Amino acid sequence: MTIATNLLSILACPSCKGKLVWGPEKNSLVCRGEQLAYPVKNGIPALLAQESRELSREEMEKVDTL
Repeated sequence: MTIATNLLSILACPSCKGKLVWGPEKNSLVCRGEQLAYPVKNGIPALLAQESRELSREEMEKVDTL
């Protein structure tokens, strides 16, 4: 699953307004600042606080650096 690069460039974390990047399995968007992952369901990012989950240190190390 992918999200167009131009769309990804304008999406922001609803909590801190920081940049989002793809998670390791490309099924979530990750905010590095808050260490939260937001799921992508049927190609649609679920950018709601109640949908997010905290990431462990190991998961954060796998996050794309782009």
